[in-house]
Amino acid sequence: MSKRPIPIPHGTARFRLIDRYLLRLLVWPIIGCLGVTVVALLLERVLRLLDVLSQSSARFGYVTSLAANLVPHYLGLALPVAFFVALFIVISKLSDGSEIDALLASGQSLTRIAAPFVYVGLGLGIFSLLVFGYMQPYSRYAYRAVMHQAINAGWNGKLSGGAFIDEPKLLMTADDADPAGQRLTRVFIRRMDANGREEVITAATADLRADEAAKSVTMLLRRGQRIGVDARGAYRTLVFDQFTTNVPLAGAAALLRARGGDERELTLGELARQARSPNPIVPRATLLAELYGRLARAAFLPFLPLMAFPLGLAAKRGNRTPGLVVAGVLLLAFQHSLQLGQSLAESGRAMPETAIGVPFAVFTGLCLWLFIGSRKRPGQTPVTELVRRMGVGIERVRRLFAPTRKGKGAAA
Repeated sequence: MSKRPIPIPHGTARFRLIDRYLLRLLVWPIIGCLGVTVVALLLERVLRLLDVLSQSSARFGYVTSLAANLVPHYLGLALPVAFFVALFIVISKLSDGSEIDALLASGQSLTRIAAPFVYVGLGLGIFSLLVFGYMQPYSRYAYRAVMHQAINAGWNGKLSGGAFIDEPKLLMTADDADPAGQRLTRVFIRRMDANGREEVITAATADLRADEAAKSVTMLLRRGQRIGVDARGAYRTLVFDQFTTNVPLAGAAALLRARGGDERELTLGELARQARSPNPIVPRATLLAELYGRLARAAFLPFLPLMAFPLGLAAKRGNRTPGLVVAGVLLLAFQHSLQLGQSLAESGRAMPETAIGVPFAVFTGLCLWLFIGSRKRPGQTPVTELVRRMGVGIERVRRLFAPTRKGKGAAA
């Protein structure tokens, strides 16, 4: 009795059900990986921003705006990593549960199994074009505008204990302050008076009240001294029980330039138009390198599943750490090669097309070679053989320390 091959119902609900199942497995890992990565990067940057803006409590209000404008930047950085890690998790789960074997035995090819993930990569590539091409340029300029405003922001009439107000004509600090920053203890003020002469004021306490127009703040100082220089250059000391003075509140200076002075602030359309312009603001090679670099970073996302499948299947039910290490090295090499290519193009040492096209062609060619080589025997390629050997080496190292731990446990 002859065996007939299992019929494959192309285009039926069976395949749509499998696609939905595979994509459902991918949804939460990619959301989790992307969220964790972006939040971790933002927290690290926020800590640095708090340190930069720590000299004035008035400037802490800018941290939220700065962090919000950083989201597109870190989203572009995290998307390839999160996508690959999510793919690796899903493929490892399918492999450990022998679901890949079942799908292959049912007549589906590895190409058909990988197809839904490639389509997800295409969708993420289009989304990356929006992020790299339009969201990042505007958010980068907005970040610089907010940072400029924060650094050059004037005093807002409040002061935290131990902080300094360092304006061009005013230096003020207090040892302690109430939570509102308006009742100060042990105050020191050094400023220039209306005639441009320096004066120093110390006081035991001070109350601060900003006017309704937010143009000046009234300071009521108690139990202190005022030391100044009179018109003849002599020092005069005034000891007071109460002394009232006004200090103007200065606003931030306007941004010195409009958006577009940096190629990273230009959208994809603006980069293309500037590159065709006879007199671009930025050198043409720099514009083209930035344009091709953004396109390459978005276009390589659909190729990630082709690399994830061979590496994810390389060590079935074994240690996947070497596969992740190899993938991480490849992704870092690709990103740094694009940056190197952009630098070479900007310096005139290479054509932008060549400097960006060669790393992209090498990476995508490697992904295709790995995937094509693993279609007959999933997970078996020269690179995955290296991954297997790395796993064996890691396991041997673990075994070297295993007897020591057991011996210590027995002795105890």
